[in-house]
Amino acid sequence: GSFTGQGDFHLLDHRGRARCKADFRGQWVLMYFGFTHCPDICPDELEKLVQVVRQLEAEPGLPPVQPVFITVDPERDDVEAMARYVQDFHPRLLGLTGSTKQVAQASHSYRVYYNAGPKDEDQDYIVDHSIAIYLLNPDGLFTDYYGRSRSAEQISDSVRRHMAAFRSVLS
Repeated sequence: GSFTGQGDFHLLDHRGRARCKADFRGQWVLMYFGFTHCPDICPDELEKLVQVVRQLEAEPGLPPVQPVFITVDPERDDVEAMARYVQDFHPRLLGLTGSTKQVAQASHSYRVYYNAGPKDEDQDYIVDHSIAIYLLNPDGLFTDYYGRSRSAEQISDSVRRHMAAFRSVLS
């Protein structure tokens, strides 16, 4: 048993299509929770996530990895904002957003903590959030997570090991 619930999520992708966890069955998924107004941590972590995806993509015989970015700031990160943001990182990066309640439910499923800080005079604010990249296997099960200290190389190695050891329990 792992520490996270194997929770489902019901969100909209950056093209406005409804997405739930079952849509990713059969795929390896690297998932990051953050927000588009995040000054430096989110872009760094997403860049790292995308580096991992590129490293694994370059290796023949490995299954593709689907990168996913879920916002914890649904108030500002609507479908359009997500679409603008994800295009800078990777052509297959999927941005997911939703109502405040949907985002809370998705975050809760993965034990992601977040808390919007006070607004300044420009109505700007920072969302404090836990920083980790999550790996889901093709059965949709939470398999591993990587904190900020892990390098792209270390994450790639770990994902590779998980891929080599994976046997579907659904087949």
